[in-house]
Parts: sequence; C-alpha cells; structure tokens
Amino acid sequence: MENLQLAQRIRAFRKLKGLTQQELASRINISLAVLGAIERGNRRAEDQILVKIADELGITLQELTNRDSR
Repeated sequence: MENLQLAQRIRAFRKLKGLTQQELASRINISLAVLGAIERGNRRAEDQILVKIADELGITLQELTNRDSR
C-alpha cells in the first residue's frame, strides 16, 4: 500500500510542476517506462531515483515520501 501512495504523490507533484512523464524522466535520466511503472505503483523506486525526483520537482525527499524526519 505504501508503494501506491508514493506513486500517487510522485504523479501529483509532477503534475503540479506542469511536467509530463517524458519531461521528468528525461531530466532525471531514466526511461519513460520506468517512471510510468513507478507512478503506477508497479515498481519500487530506488532511493537514488527518489532523491533525483524530489530535486527535480523542487521539494524535499520528506515531502515526496511523506515520511517524518524524526
């Protein structure tokens, strides 16, 4: 379930920034297929990819993952 919630958050933040999947995938140097699978919740995003996504979207990793920083 956590994977699906993260997938939805990635998609929502990407759309808020006005980026297509292709634009975001290109900017973080992953394939469109990989980003699509992550956004559908079919693939777990590696921490390194999550950091790149957060950086590109201009948000913190904690905001993206909705994790407490405690």
